[in-house]
Amino acid sequence: MGARAGTVDQRLVRGARTRRTIARRAADMASVEGLNGLSIGRLATDLGLSKSGVQTLFGTKERLQVAAVESARETFLDAVVRPASEAPRGVARLRALIERWIAYVEAPVFPGGCFWAANLAEFDGRPGEVRDVLFGYHRDWRALIAGELREAVRAGEIAEPDVELAAFQIVAVLLAANTGLRLGGDGGADVDMARRVVDGFLTPPG
Repeated sequence: MGARAGTVDQRLVRGARTRRTIARRAADMASVEGLNGLSIGRLATDLGLSKSGVQTLFGTKERLQVAAVESARETFLDAVVRPASEAPRGVARLRALIERWIAYVEAPVFPGGCFWAANLAEFDGRPGEVRDVLFGYHRDWRALIAGELREAVRAGEIAEPDVELAAFQIVAVLLAANTGLRLGGDGGADVDMARRVVDGFLTPPG
């Protein structure tokens, strides 16, 4: 009985590991071609797996898309949010979040740059689970920026802005910088302008 249970456990572990591998590969693909461009057959071919095996793990294309979004979020947390959380709350952490985000798109962590920039517009008019998770995580990111702005105000580090508007503008200018980098040319100038916009919200009280 114990040997049988151990065999089942190992299969579950392998299945979970394979699912994570597929979801991450799907996130990479979606950063370039969009979530609607995902194909179970192509993923299976790319990863040397059977199409039926991938189908068994995810069931539907929508579930694969959701898994890709969740994988992208975990990757984003590892690349941007968790390292920045080591900085003190307020201005220091906000700057850390911005710099980690810039590194995330300059490297880039995903081959298509910012995963969210590549996919948000595609689903803004498509109700459903994929849209819900995409926009939910996007709202979380903006709320994180707003939270650090509020903390900076509370600590007396910056003059009090309209926090929600400032967070909206910061996120928007970061997405614009990502677009500049993806288009080529002088993407570095776009990144510098994004930093300047952020700096404009971090002016100490007069």
